[in-house]
Amino acid sequence: MAKQDYYETLGVVRGANADQLKKAYRSLAMKFHPDRNPGDKAAEHKFKEVSEAYDVLKDDQKRAAYDRFGHRAFGNGAGGRQDGFDAGGGFADIFEEMFGEFMGGRRGQQARQRGGDLRYNMEISLEEAYAGKQATIRVGALAVCEACSGSGAEKGSKPIVCPACRGAGKTRHSQGFFTVEQTCSTCHGAGKTIDKPCRTCGGQGRARKERTLNVTIPPGVEDGTRIRLAGEGEAGVRSSPPGDLYIFLSVSPHKLFQREGANIYCRVPITMVTAALGGIVEVPTVDGSRARITIPTGTQTGQQFRLRHKGMSVLRASERGDMYAQIMVETPVHLTKKQQEILAEFEKTSRGKQHSPEAEGFFSKVKEFWNELKD
Repeated sequence: MAKQDYYETLGVVRGANADQLKKAYRSLAMKFHPDRNPGDKAAEHKFKEVSEAYDVLKDDQKRAAYDRFGHRAFGNGAGGRQDGFDAGGGFADIFEEMFGEFMGGRRGQQARQRGGDLRYNMEISLEEAYAGKQATIRVGALAVCEACSGSGAEKGSKPIVCPACRGAGKTRHSQGFFTVEQTCSTCHGAGKTIDKPCRTCGGQGRARKERTLNVTIPPGVEDGTRIRLAGEGEAGVRSSPPGDLYIFLSVSPHKLFQREGANIYCRVPITMVTAALGGIVEVPTVDGSRARITIPTGTQTGQQFRLRHKGMSVLRASERGDMYAQIMVETPVHLTKKQQEILAEFEKTSRGKQHSPEAEGFFSKVKEFWNELKD
């Protein structure tokens, strides 16, 4: 039997936002939860479908894959929980899914114990964005305390099981129909307490330290690209998982090139004589090589010449973009009297010869416009 569309399962449109998805999930999960429908296999099956659909659609990456490939994106069709429904979880699990961030459930506990994420801003040149680079950076952050190896306890002692929550890291309180879980206020979710805190870190299991890290910048990165170094953020409290380090890249402006995606644009000034008579112009490319452009006779300002595969590298791909040489015909300045006489003679002998069709066409239209106004 074909699986039902996840959006139809939740009763939402494909463009539904996160709040609409959560609202629909809450309503359906409350309705079909096995605790409210004991022995009802149909309700239990519906609850599984609702949970599976929400697990996929609430995750941006999974949702994007589902929107593109449907259920095929996840092989067996289950993009969320692979172990199905846990009948022993009770109503506390669904309540925690909905309100955990407010009531101190497991999600909130994990977020508090995990080390903080770090941000590092790095500026690179356009050439480095094209070719990639190996960079060495120094980051000051909370790292695992060497004195206590991250335990938070003084050497010779060790943490003990929290007497308040008995090592669970959370306490439960019944409030009418619901069971509310909260992070243990004694151990703050750690499940253990320390009688003799480490003198170096004060029982946190971490201390500030400067580290040197090697970062690989891949070819083709763009301004604003974010690189994630998993586990290189701040150390967690008392051996909890560390956070991540995010490298935010900015590409500095280039004196010759302008970038648009994988393509490179370069303004190339040429003399009036070259534009009129034609010739060959040599231009630089972003990889440091040189390219030759044949300028045909009568070239105008604004004409572009495409150099295939001379643009930027494409991130995580082997191809390159193109380079566009944008011609700018330069009007000569600081002319000698002799040069002025030559140009004046050229202008005199050019009348009626249509050497400047664009200008002649423009002024012809201007003349017609003025005549229409007189009429």
